[in-house]
Amino acid sequence: MSQTLIYTALLPEAQSLINFLKLKQDSNVQDLPNGNKLFTDENNEYILIVSGIGKENCEKSLNFVYKNYKIKKAINIGIAGCSDASIKIGTLFCTNRLLPNINFASITTVDTALESDENLETILVDMESSYFQEISKKYCNNIYTFKVVSDYLEINIPKKDFVIKLIQGSLEKWKKYL
Repeated sequence: MSQTLIYTALLPEAQSLINFLKLKQDSNVQDLPNGNKLFTDENNEYILIVSGIGKENCEKSLNFVYKNYKIKKAINIGIAGCSDASIKIGTLFCTNRLLPNINFASITTVDTALESDENLETILVDMESSYFQEISKKYCNNIYTFKVVSDYLEINIPKKDFVIKLIQGSLEKWKKYL
C-alpha cells in the first residue's frame, strides 16, 4: 500500500499534523535512524517522520523511509527564515510548485544558520528542503515543500509553542494537498 510521507525536521513542526491526522508514534520500527520519530495513522495512509535539523539527519531519515515504505506523495512542512521583513511572520509559501491561493518563493538551503542576507539570492532560507527535494525526486513524482515564515534570519530556533502555532495557522491553506 502506498502512503503519503510527511517530513519535518522538528517535532513542533509535526505536532499540528500529529493531532489533525490522529497519528500515533510507532516505537516498534526496526532500524529507525537514531533521534528520529516515526508516526502513522490507523489506516496506514500517512507516515510522518521527524528527523532533526540539517542535511545528515534529513538524508538518513529519507533514505530509511524510501527503503522501507512505498511512498506515493511526499510533503515537507516546516519553518523558514525570511530575508524580507515586509513579509509577515506566519506567511505560508510553497517553494517547489505554483498552487492556487498559496504564495510561491524559491528557497536556499544552508548548513548553518545565516545572520545576514549578504549572499542570499532568495527570500526564504532553511536547513533541509533542497535535500528533501533531491532525495524525494528519486522515488516520488508528487512532491510538495511548504514553508512558514518564522523569523527574519535569526540564529536561534524559535520557541516550540511558537512553531506549533505557526504550522497550525497554515494548515487550513494546504491540508487539501495531504
